[in-house]
Amino acid sequence: MSSKTAPAEKHYQVLVRPLVTEKTSKVAEAGNWLAFEVAPGATKPEIKEAMQRLYGVEVTRVNTLIQKGKARGFKGRAGQRGDVKKAFIQLKSGQSLDLMAGVK
Repeated sequence: MSSKTAPAEKHYQVLVRPLVTEKTSKVAEAGNWLAFEVAPGATKPEIKEAMQRLYGVEVTRVNTLIQKGKARGFKGRAGQRGDVKKAFIQLKSGQSLDLMAGVK
């Protein structure tokens, strides 16, 4: 498959949303890294392919982690946040991606 073909539906399902926090912004400035929340079953090669197809950038490296949900309670009700899988994606040197473009 050529990386020039249109993205498939599965590529949109792999990348759930970008994570934009103070910590991820500092990491992005320091080493050309981006952070995304990804589907729980997504593999590193799937994440890499989805980034390249959807955003047209070259990915050098993908690191993933699963953040375990923590217990929470409010007014006597107990609950638990769900687990979240995060991917830290390093772009090839010289490439960038502005995730905040168009946000007002």
